[in-house]
Amino acid sequence: MKHLFALGLLGLVATTPALAQAPAAPAPKAESPYRASDTKINDLVHTKLDVRFDYAKRYLYGKTWITLKPHAYPTDTLRLDAKGMEIKAVALMNGDQQTPLKYTYTDGANLRINLGKTFKPGEQYIIYIDYVSKPDELKVQGSAAITDAKGLYFVNPDSAVAGKPVQIWTQGETEASSAWFPTIDRPNQKTTQEISMTVPSKYVTLSNGALVSQKPAGPGLRTDTWKMDLPHAPYLFMMAVGDFKITKDTWRGKEVSYYLEPKYAPFAKQIFGNTTDMMEFYSTRLGVEYPWNKYAQIVARDYVSGAMENTTATLHGEQVQMTDRELVDREYQNESVIAHELFHQWFGDYVTAESWSNLTVNESMADFSEGLYAEHKYGRDAADAHYYRYLRRYLSSPRDAAKPLVRFHYDSQEDMFDLVSYQKGGAIVDMLRTYLGDDVFFAGLQKYLKDNALGNGEAHQMRLAFEAVSGQDLNWFYNQWYFAPGHPVVTIDYAWDAAKKVQSVTVKQTQPGQPFRLPFAIDYYVNGKKQRQQVEMTEATQTFTMPLSAKPELVNVDANKKTLWQKTDNKPLGDYVYQYNKAPLFVDRVEALGAAAKEQTTNAAARGVLVAALNDKFASLRAAAAEALNLEDKAVAKAAAATLRKRAASEKESVVKAQLLTALAKLKDKKDEKLFSQELNSQSYNVQGAALRALGTVQPAQALTRAKAFETDSHGALTQAVTEVYAKNGTLAQWAYVRDKFDAARPQGQFNMLEPMAAMLGRLDDATAVAEGITRLTSIGVKYKSYGADKPVIGMLQGIATAKASRPSAAETQQAVAKAVAEIEAAK
Repeated sequence: MKHLFALGLLGLVATTPALAQAPAAPAPKAESPYRASDTKINDLVHTKLDVRFDYAKRYLYGKTWITLKPHAYPTDTLRLDAKGMEIKAVALMNGDQQTPLKYTYTDGANLRINLGKTFKPGEQYIIYIDYVSKPDELKVQGSAAITDAKGLYFVNPDSAVAGKPVQIWTQGETEASSAWFPTIDRPNQKTTQEISMTVPSKYVTLSNGALVSQKPAGPGLRTDTWKMDLPHAPYLFMMAVGDFKITKDTWRGKEVSYYLEPKYAPFAKQIFGNTTDMMEFYSTRLGVEYPWNKYAQIVARDYVSGAMENTTATLHGEQVQMTDRELVDREYQNESVIAHELFHQWFGDYVTAESWSNLTVNESMADFSEGLYAEHKYGRDAADAHYYRYLRRYLSSPRDAAKPLVRFHYDSQEDMFDLVSYQKGGAIVDMLRTYLGDDVFFAGLQKYLKDNALGNGEAHQMRLAFEAVSGQDLNWFYNQWYFAPGHPVVTIDYAWDAAKKVQSVTVKQTQPGQPFRLPFAIDYYVNGKKQRQQVEMTEATQTFTMPLSAKPELVNVDANKKTLWQKTDNKPLGDYVYQYNKAPLFVDRVEALGAAAKEQTTNAAARGVLVAALNDKFASLRAAAAEALNLEDKAVAKAAAATLRKRAASEKESVVKAQLLTALAKLKDKKDEKLFSQELNSQSYNVQGAALRALGTVQPAQALTRAKAFETDSHGALTQAVTEVYAKNGTLAQWAYVRDKFDAARPQGQFNMLEPMAAMLGRLDDATAVAEGITRLTSIGVKYKSYGADKPVIGMLQGIATAKASRPSAAETQQAVAKAVAEIEAAK
């Protein structure tokens, strides 16, 4: 599962002081029960389904034949998960003969069957069930990661929304497959499957495994049968039905296919074209070939999360579906979901977490894989930028510091899908890779996959695999990183003893509890040459020394930049200037940018770093430098203006050009009007949007006129720019546009529109518009609170109240804002 959260809330360069020690977050509630792996009484063996759909009622009419066997002890009973169904018949199969069985189904969730006889361990039997699935009548709750849990979804089934496709798709994780077929809906169950879907003939279907037959099924109908010969977990079952156009590719003789809405099909190879390269890279790197018989990817409307790694058939949300012009602006953040879900085919599908408590062996691995592929395809800087962004997202959420990675106490399994299982876990895996070295690390992953193939795994199994190949006891690593909460919070100080020619580095851990054991490297730069010292920190405060021939120009602690910690590095700016110019890694340079950004208004050397970074070799750092410039300061503006203009004229990367235009706009210099107007014709929506906003700073009336011409466009960056121009210069006449575009936007688009929408509300005196806006801001603050959205949203709400303090409606607005803030603060 790839989640979509507040991707736009955190910038790349930290322009504020280093994060202070996080305030203590509440510990897991004492009443949260212990979540053991599910006890196996019966084992799933094979699941055969025959389903058809009632689009009008939004029902699934199903028949299933479930092959099972007792696991360890004789049994005469069976419990199946079956959520919100109508059960019409339950029988024991004897060849083709059915013997009706007694059952109870009083809670609408557990189907308890008396088998009528006792079966011995390993003795197979087949249960037949005739049922109706009614997902839209099911009372279930999702999570921040997976926003709904009704399992089966009908999209626009009555064609009531013009231009919106009619689709059906399923979402099984965590335990929602049992909303559309009876099963033992636990991750430690595995079953082969066969699904026959009867659908309107005009539609395409997709499911796990191979399409083994297509047969006419009456007027306008067809039955497609999909078969999965290798066992996998019930939550990985999937179906999709709709008007999709299939683009086919191949990898090592296996079919690789992409299912898209017809208008996006011409761009399938641009969207998914790196899939086969990913399959080759991961297969080679892991030493385990892609284990399934095909790989398909399909894009669905109204999907409830980012994407889902259904075995052989990944389902993506529509954010990956782009036109050629939208693809101009595509960043790796968007493509990384393709890598993430593919890696799950090994970690999650081939070897599945035994319990949701051990979700890390699925999701942390998949998050790690995103940077792994970025490194292979786009270079070390791209990988490090990806990891750095994720790590900062975790460090910005103090509440998550209270959670261990492997978590046995939680209220709902949905709680496991958070910044710990994903971002923190991915960073931990990357840190372990650095500690062990690539050869040993990937040999360990290979052993884990082979030892647990088509079965289940826990963090302990992964530890044992790494121990077997490395010859090391790794309990210390797993105990502190997997089974205990938190992370190191450190300060780093330096001292040079000129008489003894010895450099000292003192690292102090200030987090509560036991100190972490931290192996890392320190690089010392003397006369332009680098010397490396490998150290290991085992105490709360520790000083490391190094004799050197002269005072070093730079001491670079954690030279690999892979240690997961929250640090205050008390290095002088001069060292950071040297670090930017001489240290090799992305994180070295981005840390130097952050330090320079803090002192740019008072220090010429700091300004020099930022200006130099406008021409950095890596695009994201060029964009970050432009974003970090404080161009309201005259000295900064004077130092940067010429380089900004030169770079903006020559920049090829659209994401950087957009940021350069945004920076130039802060100069409010009419000499840039020509460039801004010219870039309104760009093929890049990001550049167009930045140019429109920039034009608004020098020619507001012209920008408002040009914005109206773009109203019919529905592309994120440009729509956001129109919204911002309206927020600054529009009237109540434009509010409906802003509101409706916000409602129609995907989560990331809504985050991007929050600030301009809040600014507009501060200017409007219409009570209805203000109420509508406050409601939308509050909803975002509540829904994404656990991912850091609450504080910025509360700030925007309070900003609205401040802006309207002298207006006749001030008291009414203040009251509405206070209520909204209270609602956000009270949310979990």
